[in-house]
Amino acid sequence: MTAELVRGQNHTLPQTRLEIRISAGAPVVAGATLGDEQGRVAGVEWIAHPGSPQLHGLEVSRQAAADHRLAVDLDALPEGVHRVTVLLALPLGAGGPTRFGAVASPFVAVTGLDGTEIATFTLTGLDSESAVAALELYRRQGAWKVRAVGQGYAGGLAAMLADQGVDRAAELAGTIQDAVARGLARSVAPPPPRTPEGDRVRHAPTPAPAPGNGQPPVPPPAPATPAQPEPLAEPAAPGGPVNYAHPRRQSTAPPPPPPVAPPAPPGQPAQPVAGDATGWSMDERLYNQVWGMFEDLARAVAAYRSAVDFAESRMDQELERTLSDPRSRIGGAGDRAREEARAKRDELTSRARESLDRDLAQLDAESAVVEPALPAPYAGWDNPVWHGYRVPMEIPMALRIGDLHLPERADLRIPLLVRLPLERGMWIDSGRTASEAAALTGPDQLRGLAMETAVLHAARLLAVYPPNEFTVHVIDPAGSAAGALAPLVRSGVLPSPPAAGAQGVSSVLAHLTRRVDLVQMAIRAGAADSLPPDLDPAEQLLIVNDFPHGFDDRAVTQLRYLADEGPSVGVHLMMVADREEASEYGPILDPLWRSLLRVTPVADDHLADPWVGHAWTYEPPRTPPGSAVLDQVLERVAHARRTGHR
Repeated sequence: MTAELVRGQNHTLPQTRLEIRISAGAPVVAGATLGDEQGRVAGVEWIAHPGSPQLHGLEVSRQAAADHRLAVDLDALPEGVHRVTVLLALPLGAGGPTRFGAVASPFVAVTGLDGTEIATFTLTGLDSESAVAALELYRRQGAWKVRAVGQGYAGGLAAMLADQGVDRAAELAGTIQDAVARGLARSVAPPPPRTPEGDRVRHAPTPAPAPGNGQPPVPPPAPATPAQPEPLAEPAAPGGPVNYAHPRRQSTAPPPPPPVAPPAPPGQPAQPVAGDATGWSMDERLYNQVWGMFEDLARAVAAYRSAVDFAESRMDQELERTLSDPRSRIGGAGDRAREEARAKRDELTSRARESLDRDLAQLDAESAVVEPALPAPYAGWDNPVWHGYRVPMEIPMALRIGDLHLPERADLRIPLLVRLPLERGMWIDSGRTASEAAALTGPDQLRGLAMETAVLHAARLLAVYPPNEFTVHVIDPAGSAAGALAPLVRSGVLPSPPAAGAQGVSSVLAHLTRRVDLVQMAIRAGAADSLPPDLDPAEQLLIVNDFPHGFDDRAVTQLRYLADEGPSVGVHLMMVADREEASEYGPILDPLWRSLLRVTPVADDHLADPWVGHAWTYEPPRTPPGSAVLDQVLERVAHARRTGHR
């Protein structure tokens, strides 16, 4: 039976291998400290945080997220550890809430490896605090217990660490927040909540077999409390069918009913249907369905990897117990024990893979019906919908900027959709990365592919906005991107030729900086109708090639200003750059890179999902070889811009 704790209450732990699950209404940083009998932390080596996520017997998340799973093996902790304190903190400089009173009460659950809840605690009563010691696991007279703490700190992470006796706590807190900022820069932003009151509908999952009967443990969904706003997600039930209904995506009033799948044969999962999610329109239902597929794949693979890790850990423990007896180290007994342990490991891994394959098959079937039904903004360039393209009359919900996949099933691609209007700019990394695709591509070819990728992104943005509601500017100081920019130039969709040289760079940056200043002043004064008549009201995109070539210190400052202040008033950056080439500026440009969503011109596994933090391989958009679809679409956009007709 689950113990629902209140602040100060404790509960005996029946086992030492645990998971601590955290659910919050906004991204939070999760960490843990190891303390002695008095709760004092011996040093930074006894603190697990996103910049150093693994200690003996303890592992925490590598990035800020609304959901966390911390792995704890109390028997494997260093000698002298008597207390494990779980810490939560709000990330700084991420544009999110700065105090826990502004977010839903975090929910923490201590579970066994099979997902069975042992104790839960909802952290209520927080207000100005930006960091909190959520709970602690402590050893008393040889037994481990959990205590609900809920001690908040208005002084943030630094004050909380100092309270535990950590030397140079402020410096360590800064290091942790820097690691979090780097993680947020590579994380795909989750979709916004559909409604504030949309409570998660709980579906009965397929029970996860307990480890004792030879099955790998797969954690069930983490609980959500009614007092919380809609959580990002709950895990799909491992070993059972993937739920396509996505019931949490509700509207304030009933949306049009989604398509109904034909009845499935007994014992078989329902056939997937495009648009099988709630929403006011088919486009919104498809958007929600794609994000549901993204989440389902992340959860299914997380369950598989967890089961494989458990199988390996169990084999190691069995071998350690066997070999600790000197009598089993000689003769056939030791060999038989090793074979039996490996056989159990292989069986558990095989069963976990079978469960994953069932989930992957259902997601594959769903993808097969969803992809052909996607509207142009969500569709790949090879989708026939582009051959019937017409310039839209309104802005769509989202835009496809590439595909994502995981190594467990590389051919199962999930469209990467970002909301419109854009909330952050993009950085197309033209440098050499650690990926295999980048290693096989020469530096000049990488730079060319990066600019071609930028053009495809810009063309898609132009295509999904109504006529004259999106404007693209280009800075190409050395004129090295003339070939890649040719489709934009010859179609006439650019208001002016690409800017070249130092003077061209200065002119474009001054023009866009002035626009940001004027719009901000008009908004603050409540006089949006008084903007100068020569100011273009359309959303603006600035493509910058070959940065920092042609940029002086003033231009760099203007560029940072546009990255920070531009998105809120409709000015967006698309940087095509190699960060190493700008290294002479040092850390002054770090905020610039972090503010942009980094994508690559070749396949690279640098993006993280917002649920479990998998490293996803990003595939950039490509037009089919020999296809004229890009030129055809841009010609229609240019015609609509000239005539005002679709």
